[in-house]
Amino acid sequence: MRFSGFESLLDRAKSKGRAKVAVAVAADKEVLEAIKIAEKEGLITPILVGDGEQIKRLAHEIGLSLKKAELIDESLPEVAAHKAVDAVVNGQAHFLMKGQINSSDFLRAVLRPVRGLRTGRLLSHFAAFQVPGFSRLLFVTDGGMNIAPNLAQKKEILDNGLLYLKGIGMDLVNVIVLAANEVANAKMPATMDAQALAEMSRAGEFPGAIVEGPLALDGAVSAAALKHKGIASQINGDVDLLLVPTIEVGNVLGKSMVYFAGATMAGIVLGAQVPIVMTSRNDTPRSKFMALSMAALSRGS
Repeated sequence: MRFSGFESLLDRAKSKGRAKVAVAVAADKEVLEAIKIAEKEGLITPILVGDGEQIKRLAHEIGLSLKKAELIDESLPEVAAHKAVDAVVNGQAHFLMKGQINSSDFLRAVLRPVRGLRTGRLLSHFAAFQVPGFSRLLFVTDGGMNIAPNLAQKKEILDNGLLYLKGIGMDLVNVIVLAANEVANAKMPATMDAQALAEMSRAGEFPGAIVEGPLALDGAVSAAALKHKGIASQINGDVDLLLVPTIEVGNVLGKSMVYFAGATMAGIVLGAQVPIVMTSRNDTPRSKFMALSMAALSRGS
């Protein structure tokens, strides 16, 4: 199956019942706005960890009822992050969300050696885009965490993305490994990595997926561009997941879709024991809400 947009993803997530999310340092207006939307939609029940008075004040400002929420009062951000992780480790929450706390402090709690959320897998960012005029959600990884991954790390990033997509019901995933052109060239390491990943796919290392590359973006999304260039492809422009070579490519690609094409974007972090909603300060409450939907859908998968 495929998702035509965020609404179809949300409907499927809601069909699984309310998920419990632990929010680390929850005294953040935009985060609480997203929680308000998600709670109203029947998607989540929140566990809000942080300065209790600030959380109550902000909740009152935005009209968020705390009747169904669990509030864990902790004024120290670093301690609040650990308590949010504890809620996940203890089985009280299905997944985790970052609030008003420095990312490094938050991840330190996530990756703590004792009773943390490590799996041995690389953490990677995974984004979904609903682009006007595009018939389905387009997924992109990793434009948010790993700066310049090597081949082994790109394989881990791809494994994370495929594990997520299969877990939410996609039986066959079409993957394009992006590069600047379609010819493998030792002077362009991204093309060599893309070729290697495509060879791994042909050898059966990514069951349930077709992985092709190197391909430039036009060939990834356009059968007409492939025909014009004379490139044969099983995917033939029908891509689900774009694997980018560096964080800069993913960042620029994602922001281009949002700012130039009017796309809606949401993203989560994969590779831990549970999905992590770790959004940007610039993300709208609606975008944060859709990230909550992405995380809620994958629970139990």
